[in-house]
Amino acid sequence: MADDVTYAEVGATCSEVLPTGYDHVRTATLIGRGARNFRTAGEALMTWQVQRRSGLKVRGSERVALGEVVWMGAVAGPLKAGFRCKVVSVTDEERRKGFAYGTLPGHPESGEEAFLLLWREDDFVELQIVAFSRPARWWSKVAGPAGRLVQRWMTGRYLKALS
Repeated sequence: MADDVTYAEVGATCSEVLPTGYDHVRTATLIGRGARNFRTAGEALMTWQVQRRSGLKVRGSERVALGEVVWMGAVAGPLKAGFRCKVVSVTDEERRKGFAYGTLPGHPESGEEAFLLLWREDDFVELQIVAFSRPARWWSKVAGPAGRLVQRWMTGRYLKALS
């Protein structure tokens, strides 16, 4: 089906051990302190602001929702290049908020990416990004290390988006 994710390990970004056979990303940054910062950053995270502030256009509902399919990409006038993902998990707890999305058919990669906001016991607010992916299209396979560089670059932009 067109809205089925392109990998078997759904939800694996929530585990300590990421699946083998993929490239992995596990990184974090501190974005502030306290309840007010956590609430403000949580609202931004759950309304796609990490992606939007990183330069992506996001088409879908205004709030992250389990099972939602979104389109993300770049738009320049009539030209657009992007991909679709499906939200596979949502976390909405007193001191943890976030979500993960998985790749859908047509995406250059196959895998999952999670964005989790933590209000830690030391009062700091931390944004974590966890991902596993591998090339899924012939041209992303040919791109090799360049594709990994683009992913690392976007991850850096994501980490700065709530600062």
